Amino acid sequence: MLMSKQLTEEQRLSKAVVAIMGREPALAGVLMIGTRVIEHDNAKVPTACTNGRDEWYGSEFVAGLNDPKLRLLVLHENYHKLYRHLTTWAHLSKIDQQLANMAMDYVINIKIMDAYGAAGWVEMIEGGCYDEKYRGWDTAKVFNDLRDNTPQGEDGRGPGVASGKDLPQKGVQPAQGFDSHDWEGASEMDAEEVRELARDIDEAVRQGAMIASKTGSGSGNLDLEELMQPQINWRDACREFFESTCRGDDYSSYQRPNRRGLQAGDYLPSGITDKAGVMAVHMDMSGSIRSRERTAMLTEVVSLAKSIKPSELHVLYWDTKVTQHEVYTCDELDTVLANTKPTGGGGTDVLCVPEYMQQHNIKPKASVVLTDGDLYRGWGTWDHPLLWCVLDNKDAKPDVGKVVHIKTGDM
Repeated sequence: MLMSKQLTEEQRLSKAVVAIMGREPALAGVLMIGTRVIEHDNAKVPTACTNGRDEWYGSEFVAGLNDPKLRLLVLHENYHKLYRHLTTWAHLSKIDQQLANMAMDYVINIKIMDAYGAAGWVEMIEGGCYDEKYRGWDTAKVFNDLRDNTPQGEDGRGPGVASGKDLPQKGVQPAQGFDSHDWEGASEMDAEEVRELARDIDEAVRQGAMIASKTGSGSGNLDLEELMQPQINWRDACREFFESTCRGDDYSSYQRPNRRGLQAGDYLPSGITDKAGVMAVHMDMSGSIRSRERTAMLTEVVSLAKSIKPSELHVLYWDTKVTQHEVYTCDELDTVLANTKPTGGGGTDVLCVPEYMQQHNIKPKASVVLTDGDLYRGWGTWDHPLLWCVLDNKDAKPDVGKVVHIKTGDM
């Protein structure tokens, strides 16, 4: 044992929390979110675990850590909460849970060691995921790199690491992390609980930033400004955009009153349709956008189309001209990914897209454009609702339509 048994594991955990609050008051609000429990059934919690709100610590694991390592462990679990990892990256866990765990850990361990490790106030725990290679990377980019450098399991399904095998020696450390993540528990939170947790974390971050700015306290390394920026999930943005714009009016029904009418005191029917109008997706074929990003976007649009049921889905690929135009009926949506044939490459002039649609009398109810935002002649003139999905270019500010900025690693 590294510690005297004068303090119980519960007392040592509380001591670590108080020490962190004293050193980094900006984190106090986050540390107060959820519950924190020492679990004496070490088969149930062998190390430590969080569901993104609550924390569990195995008593034997805690007893085997010195104070600097215990402080790192508490910071580690709360950084998962701080960055909303178990909701933000839930889709990665469905692809490969172990690699998702590792990717999140690589990102936050660098942040923690940078902020508190120089003077030995925290120490990395054996088996922790830490690699300078991943400095400045986000979780999705690390996840993709781990997948690219991990062999398939013996059954050919998924990477070997998911079956407990070591990672290959291609610059990737064999560490697989010292904690676990309760993805199932996170998924069991209902929509209101998830919204409440997001509000609580956002408020804790803002209050923490205010305290730090007024008192001048803290490490100065915690990137609260980044956390205060609203994080928009591009898939949610696409879904909300299409669902709000692609609504049909084939017939009316009083069973679902028009909400705008109700606000005015009138009981009016709502338009209902089994099929919406035309949807369109326009893919930038410039070299900065890879086929992986185009496939991710097209996959999401097709998934949305299956629920919205447009009369047609138009897929246009473009560079300085429209190089490929494909049309799929509602009954053909399952064939899009298999049959699409991206063509083009070179320049980036999106004005060719609305010009082409006007020439061919294509009138979508809504369009989404995937682009890097480096456009020759501006954003163009469009006659229908438009969503720009701009990759890795925060400086791009369309003067028409709505925009969601996407990091390549998030796709």
